[in-house]
Amino acid sequence: MDDSAYLLPLATTNEVRDRRAEVALLPIGSFEQHGPFLPLATDTIVACTIAGAVAAAHNVLLLPPVTVSCSHEHEHAAWPGTVSISAATLYAVVRDIAASLQRSGITRLVLVNGHGGNYVLGNVVQESAGSGMRMAVFPGAADWEAAWAAAGLETSAWSDMHAGELETSILLHAHPRLVRPGYESGDQMADDRQHLLTLGMAAYTDSGVIGRPSLASAGKGKAVLASLTGSFGDYLAVLGS
Repeated sequence: MDDSAYLLPLATTNEVRDRRAEVALLPIGSFEQHGPFLPLATDTIVACTIAGAVAAAHNVLLLPPVTVSCSHEHEHAAWPGTVSISAATLYAVVRDIAASLQRSGITRLVLVNGHGGNYVLGNVVQESAGSGMRMAVFPGAADWEAAWAAAGLETSAWSDMHAGELETSILLHAHPRLVRPGYESGDQMADDRQHLLTLGMAAYTDSGVIGRPSLASAGKGKAVLASLTGSFGDYLAVLGS
């Protein structure tokens, strides 16, 4: 089966009814360059993979992903294919989905974010207070820190910004056919990038990679997912499920 089939929930309406899930998961990724060896949909694939692992371990409603998001710092003619929407549009999409869920009786929503540029999601969660819809963004910084340690990732979270050890490891574990040759020699570091949002990725990398994908392995990807799945239990407790 094509790997893309695993990125969409395939439950029927009867199966959803019978599960009676009280918490929904919305994977949110992006469609942007990830160097020459990872697909443009990498962030969406990562978000879906995390959400799928969580859904396999917990009784939740898995939603289809938001596949285009805020990738403005990556848009450059040097890397064709990147597509972006405004933060206001992403905000509106997530709020509309939350409102639709609420009308159907689901009042808890977790945004499974696979793209670091989706800063607006934090605002969506903050502003949901008092609306009747309880929301969270997952994974949080502490969840990633625990996963980093559990998997023995060698690159720091700051250095491993884009198409590096973490993302390549997750895809090598969950979707190895999507990883093209070249990651073994694709390392490019750019720790001094304080003006990234102003200058864009091209000012810091000529390949689109910032990190050390050469250190990636399927075993590390498996350990990351196992750690994140375990961390999710805390979110269910906070949301009241």
